[in-house]
Amino acid sequence: MEFLKNPWPWYVAGPLIGLIVPALLILGNKSFGISSSLRHICASCMPARIPFFTYDWKKEIWNLVFVIGIIVGAGLATYYLSGPAPINLNPKLVEEMSSYGITNFDYMAPVEVFNWKSLLSIKGFVLIVVGGFLVGFGTRYAGGCTSGHAIMGLSNLQMPSLIATASFIIGGFIMANLILPFVLSL
Repeated sequence: MEFLKNPWPWYVAGPLIGLIVPALLILGNKSFGISSSLRHICASCMPARIPFFTYDWKKEIWNLVFVIGIIVGAGLATYYLSGPAPINLNPKLVEEMSSYGITNFDYMAPVEVFNWKSLLSIKGFVLIVVGGFLVGFGTRYAGGCTSGHAIMGLSNLQMPSLIATASFIIGGFIMANLILPFVLSL
């Protein structure tokens, strides 16, 4: 059970993730992706008057079960596998984050940024709410999320997925190296 508490090497985790794609395709003719789940949830709750949500969402119930499994699994992993030890980070990253006022590395997300008090500030609102909106908008605009495009789309040799994945990487680089340091320094 101790092997579960440590990160798996890339040569184990990567192929396991990669095997999900052919398993979904061969066993059920399904596509891997998470972002479409919100549409299925809305379709199950919305009246049939909205054309975007008018389809047989019950055919995609497996996707909702998959997402619930991710949420439950993440909760169980957090509860059972996270210990009191802080997360090990590169000393250069710790130094850089300290210059932005982030010094607590006991949690996956920095508590100096992601907390209720911060949410009520302009900086926190921009990072949490506006950032979340932009991620959702970008996911919808790109026609899928990073897992759908980078894992499923690239494995199917789809050019739109290659463009979307390259855009995700470029956008992440710009955010992490240009925008986030500026916002955190405010």
